[in-house]
Amino acid sequence: MKLVCSQAELNASLQLVSRAVAGRPTHPVLANVLLTADAGTGRLSLTGFDLSLGIQTSLSASVHSSGAITLPARLFGEIVARMPSDSPISLSCEEGGEQVELTSASGSYQMRGMPAEDFPELPLAQAATPIKLDPDVLVKGLRATLFASSSDEAKQLLTGVHLGLDAEGLECAATDGHRLAVLRLQNSADGEADLDVTVPARSLRELERLLSSRGGGDPVSLFCDRGQVVFQWADQVLTSRSLDGAYPNYRQLIPESFARSLKLDRKGLLGALERVAVLADQHNNVVKITSDPVAGQLAISADAQDVGSGSEAIAADVSGDAIQIAFNVRYVLEGLKAMSAERVELRCNAPTTPVVLAPQDDSAFTYLVMPVQIRQ
Repeated sequence: MKLVCSQAELNASLQLVSRAVAGRPTHPVLANVLLTADAGTGRLSLTGFDLSLGIQTSLSASVHSSGAITLPARLFGEIVARMPSDSPISLSCEEGGEQVELTSASGSYQMRGMPAEDFPELPLAQAATPIKLDPDVLVKGLRATLFASSSDEAKQLLTGVHLGLDAEGLECAATDGHRLAVLRLQNSADGEADLDVTVPARSLRELERLLSSRGGGDPVSLFCDRGQVVFQWADQVLTSRSLDGAYPNYRQLIPESFARSLKLDRKGLLGALERVAVLADQHNNVVKITSDPVAGQLAISADAQDVGSGSEAIAADVSGDAIQIAFNVRYVLEGLKAMSAERVELRCNAPTTPVVLAPQDDSAFTYLVMPVQIRQ
């Protein structure tokens, strides 16, 4: 294998695929990145794969002879990152050899790699017809839901985001058992196909990051097959295992009607909660909110034993009787930050039943939070 390529492009590509390289590999080759040079296409392909998440990208290169080898991702990445950006990099390796020479204007380095044959095969698209997704829609759906997924590996299915596609559009949903985020969007890329899959949040965070930094708006092709999901766009591929099992029927958790409603300025509510959270964080993260229909306001308070207490009041359009509910303040803050609307509506029935927080004039996003039970 022998080729010349841009330092900047190689460095950027290495940073992308290194995020799928195993931190604690079960086999030495999983700490490596796979390099495949193709003289026919004039491209160098890089792949990282930890047996769960795989990322592949390619860049243009002047390939004198084709070949493939794996190199230690961390060492290779650090050497390339420190090479001059204004000088091309040449990379050469004898056929059948494991010694790679890396040369730029600043000097040359030799690294020992491992054979490409030892690298596990990346699960790629097997299904004939892909599901087409609008990348902007997909990114929006992931940003609105990823934060609500569980980090508890014991709740395996809840560590993912559920993606559902039907004739009406794309729906993304995530829950950790304490809160639920659901966003339904129109998917302009393909309204025909159906999709029902749960993908690990870790994989989707990488997908969201990759799609956010992409150029162009070509649709994302999604393939689901035998416990694997593959996302393809431009010259990039992300593969992930899917999570087994039926995702909870989250729609039945959302109450059909509400006896009480509070309409508020989102930034005002966010600011008040962040200030009161300083005290709530000292104790148990719990804040109490109390509605006052007569005064037309909402009071937010926290009481941290042996430390202090604090309260704020903000204007609210209150419907229904007065109520006091307690929440984990972090859950409410994260939900508000996932919204962009100027005004939000908080809908509830009783101090112990689910509360829905949503943009006032947008039914596409629903954020449900379970209250915390407090002793009076």
